[in-house]
Amino acid sequence: MEIKIIIGNVTEFFNEYVAPVHKITSVEESENNGWKLTVEVIEEKEYMKKYAKDEMLGVYDVSLNKEKEVTSYKRRDIRYRSAINQEV
Repeated sequence: MEIKIIIGNVTEFFNEYVAPVHKITSVEESENNGWKLTVEVIEEKEYMKKYAKDEMLGVYDVSLNKEKEVTSYKRRDIRYRSAINQEV
């Protein structure tokens, strides 16, 4: 059930400060007793829709401390939603 709390905290944070979460693709425990997540959000949905463009997905690396609070996030990549994900 711990992962449900982590996902809930990250989703709440992103909904309030970044953009609504599209998908959480990984949840891993980090070496410092915290957590690392990879989160995808749809970037500037209304702008892209207005100009009939494919939606853009932002891929973010997110860190949480041992209390499951978001301590940092960084956009790692941005791509068209229809693009094939080339993650290694």
